[in-house]
Amino acid sequence: MKALDGVTLDIAAGDFVVLAGPSGSGKTTLVNLIGALDKPTDGEVSIDGRSLATLSAQALADLRRDRIGFVFQAYNLVPVLTVLENVEYVMLLQGVAADERRRRAMAVLSEVGLGEL
Repeated sequence: MKALDGVTLDIAAGDFVVLAGPSGSGKTTLVNLIGALDKPTDGEVSIDGRSLATLSAQALADLRRDRIGFVFQAYNLVPVLTVLENVEYVMLLQGVAADERRRRAMAVLSEVGLGEL
């Protein structure tokens, strides 16, 4: 049984995508593929015009850090950090200055109705 068959998906930079569907419909498989966590058994996954199959493990890790964001169903937050610090965390890894991290994190939290936290 194929979890995904004949799927074509284009996500533009800055898009906010929600995957919803019944259990077993392929949501986790799709997230793992577009998140560069799994490799397809057939077909191709490309991000920014680059096939993920051609990238090294380090290049895939860099891609996940710099270009892909996830909000997991169970959130997977770092418990010792505040919500704001959790949102800022990946930008810390990217070397973004503290004031810019704070500005961006506050903007995205406001966008999803959490700006008052």
